[in-house]
Amino acid sequence: MNPKSPAALADTPPVWLLVAIALAYAQATWIPLWPAPQALRPVGVAVIAVGLGLFILAVREFRRHRTSIIPRQSPAALLTVGPYSLSRNPIYLADALLLAGLILRWDLAALPLVPAFMVLISRRFIAGEEAGCDAAFGPAWAAYAGRVRRWL
Repeated sequence: MNPKSPAALADTPPVWLLVAIALAYAQATWIPLWPAPQALRPVGVAVIAVGLGLFILAVREFRRHRTSIIPRQSPAALLTVGPYSLSRNPIYLADALLLAGLILRWDLAALPLVPAFMVLISRRFIAGEEAGCDAAFGPAWAAYAGRVRRWL
């Protein structure tokens, strides 16, 4: 697939996140099954805040190490510090937290979208990215992947 084709541009993690958010919102709006209790809504806000903070910290590491944040591009550096010392994929973890936080504010019936999103991202992006890191960084990647979990 041509990386600049409309299909390739649409097949990106942010687009998949927006699809999951739209599904959760549509379910909560049109088919409310288990509306979030008022007391749980601040928890949703906290989860969203953690996700946004994690996203900012992770993007900062990409910029500090001058490597591409775009999936399926060859990495120029192996990130192992900051949020990458806790998760091999803190941006995808941040995406999952953002989705979970929104669902905790809207309708709990949409919670299965979170693990579904994580499986989709793992298969569609993470597996290839990790293969690319293995090819680019060899033993350094193997050591890092051996001590830091994929999600958390």
